This record gives sequence, structure tokens and C-alpha cells, in this order.
Amino acid sequence: MSRVEAAKLVPHQPFRPEWLSLTSEAIIDPERPIIDAHHHLWDKPGARYLRADLLEDVGSGHNIIATIFAEGRANYLSDGAPELRSLGETRLAADAANGPEKVQLCAGIIGFADLTLGADAGPVLDRHIEAANGRFRGVRNTSAWHANPSARGSAVDCPPGLLQQPAFAEGLEQLAQRNLVFDAWMYHTQLLDLVDLARALPQLRIVINHQGGPLGIGPYAGRREAVFEDWSHAMARLARFDNIHVKLGGFGMTMAGFDFHQRERPPTSDELSEAWGPYMRFCIDTFGAERCMFESNFPVDRGTTSYAVLWNAFKKIVSGAPEQDKHALFYATAARVYALALPVEGT
Repeated sequence: MSRVEAAKLVPHQPFRPEWLSLTSEAIIDPERPIIDAHHHLWDKPGARYLRADLLEDVGSGHNIIATIFAEGRANYLSDGAPELRSLGETRLAADAANGPEKVQLCAGIIGFADLTLGADAGPVLDRHIEAANGRFRGVRNTSAWHANPSARGSAVDCPPGLLQQPAFAEGLEQLAQRNLVFDAWMYHTQLLDLVDLARALPQLRIVINHQGGPLGIGPYAGRREAVFEDWSHAMARLARFDNIHVKLGGFGMTMAGFDFHQRERPPTSDELSEAWGPYMRFCIDTFGAERCMFESNFPVDRGTTSYAVLWNAFKKIVSGAPEQDKHALFYATAARVYALALPVEGT
């Protein structure tokens, strides 16, 4: 399946506003400045999430200062050179950034460029930089793959061993030369594929998406303790590399196996905090708050929870952390790693 074909699929739970409205909470710590480090925009059959939808969510009570767009295989150009069709998605994000609102939507844009092009990825990256009007900050190549189809939570049919291809490493060098970030999305079974890349390219900033994708479906269903052990060992090894960072979020996806979307009522922030907290606090303890950042992963995770309840859960997960760590997790890490042009907020 090609990326364009995959873009037509919706590999997540449907948005049910009436169901989400059954759980409503007051906003916790409403003045805390937040950068949403990871969200999507797309117009797919049965799943539309564009600028107005994002504005509605970021305006639901928390103090969202800025957002970072992450590619989602959507709104590609319908013609032209195949390696340039993802420019359509980058332009969509750049257009969404234009508006009178105080919040800076898509202050950073993480697009798609095929890094297996090797050195030839360089000119493609330059086109994305031009298309993003100064907001292009990096590339995500999804490498989430598992031999067992029942363990896959992505519509993209990724080849096995993508990150181990020599040409891919050459493509990453093109990112590093332009001071761009590599966003890595994989399952916990693949995390160690990053070791050689992080060692070979210490100047490249690498951001692991969704705390490394610990699986909870297929052969991993009902094996949460064993998965946590394997996942935590791999993450601890990656934490040795100072150029690796972590996005905390994405547990609303089907692949995580928490299945809150199957209940009669959506979860409360207390329930989300209890379920997700051990993973996120492990990342914070292991990598340090200065290398971790919270993400909404909307609209994917709104199949599980509302934007307001989600950020309440994040705040509860780190309620006992020092103020400096909280500021890093909600704002400063994302601003620094993605080199966002934003005012200084908080301490």
C-alpha cells in the first residue's frame, strides 16, 4: 500500500462528540503555558480535522500558546513528482498557521520526505522549507512495523527494517545538515533500531513519538507487565544518547490497548492518569524533563478523550514534579528542540 493510498484510511476510533460530552471537568492549572507538541490536520473520508476544529480544541480551556503539526499522510498533491506530493500537506499546515488568533497554530511543521532517497532527499527538504514559510522543523518517516498484522496500529504499510537501510541514514544526514529534527514513530519492539543512528549522528535531534509505542494489542494483549519491562529496558538504553527526546502522549490509539473507547462513558483524567502515568513518569525519570514533552496526538486521541480532559490528565501525572520540570514538559522542551520563535513563558 502506498502512502497516498494509506492516506485514505482512518486507523483510529471515530470522533463521537456526544459520547465525549458525558465526561466534563474543570480545567486544572489553567494559566500554565502549553505547547501541544504533536497534532495532525487532515481531510479524509469520515475524518475531517482542519484549522477550525483545532482552534475549537485548543480554545477549550487550557492555555495553549502554540502547536506543532506532525505529518499524517493527508492532503498530498494529486500529481507531479511522487517525492514532492507531500508538499501539499506541508502547505496545508502552513496555511493553517495564518490567522489573527493569539495561539500560534503550527508554529513548527513536521512534514514527510522520503529519507530513503539518501542524498537526493536534500532538494526535497529544501522544497518543504520553502513551502512552510519559515516553520518547517523536521521530518517524520513512520517505521512502525510488526510481523504479526494483529499487532499493527497504523494504516501505513511500512517495510521492515526501514531505519536500518543505508540510504535512510544518508537521508538523515541531510536533515542534520539543515538543523532539522527527525521524528521517529515505531513500536516498542523496534526501538533499538535507533541506537546506531543516534550514535552515528550525534548532531541530529531525534524525537521518539508516543513514548516509543508500547503495544497492547494482538499478541501483546493482556501482557502489560511484560511489555512494560521490554519497553522500559529499550527506552533506558536510548536515554544514554543526549540527542534523543520523547513525546509523551498517543495512548488513546488502538495499538496501546487501553480500550477506553469501548466504555459507556469516556474516562476521567484520574483514570487516564492512573493508566498512563507509569509510562510517562518512567520516561521523565529516565530521560529527564528537559528531554520530554507532552503531545495531544489529536485528532487521533479524541476517539478516547476530550482535549480538556487529556491535558488535565497530563497535569495530574506530573502534579508532584518541581515547577521547573513542569515548565519543561509543557512548554520549554518543545520550544527548544523544535527551535520555535515564541516569547519566553513561565520560569
